[in-house]
Amino acid sequence: MARIELTPEAERTPEEQEVRQEAVSGIRGRVPAPMIAWLKNPELARRGQRLGELLRYQTTLEPRLSELAILVVGRHWTAHYEWTVHKREGLKAGMDPEVVAAIAERRVPMLRDARERAVYDVSTALMATRRVRDDLYRRGVEVLGERGMVELVALLGYYTLVAMTLNVFEIGLPEAFAPELGAEPGDPVP
Repeated sequence: MARIELTPEAERTPEEQEVRQEAVSGIRGRVPAPMIAWLKNPELARRGQRLGELLRYQTTLEPRLSELAILVVGRHWTAHYEWTVHKREGLKAGMDPEVVAAIAERRVPMLRDARERAVYDVSTALMATRRVRDDLYRRGVEVLGERGMVELVALLGYYTLVAMTLNVFEIGLPEAFAPELGAEPGDPVP
């Protein structure tokens, strides 16, 4: 059970209602899960969901690459709800199911091209070491472009915020518990 709930409509402030409506009328067509918590600060919710729309739908990274990066973050944080949603989206975007399974099992996946490899390698290096080596940085820029690298790093940071929000407030659990990720110490029992 979530530790925080969407404020009932009758109890929302006008600002909360306005920000919620902006999200519903945006690209997603709904309130994204972390926004349930973020709405406690409506301006945070407004900016967060707009940044999410930009990073998810309006970058030079094609959807399968964005979803690959998001799954690396979801696996890193064992963010079950994030994993469940983006596994589905990744498969819809053309990700190989074997790649998804390998990430879930913390194995290095067999990737189909240089763009996937750059996204995966940069993402896993940054999540594991908080840095990107010079050679990996150069390869990332060569394959994704400078703008693509900036967008990838922003995507990883944003989805880290999402994962932390979902995990701390237990949003989407136990309904979206991803058994392939297993349980981490402190996870609620599904």
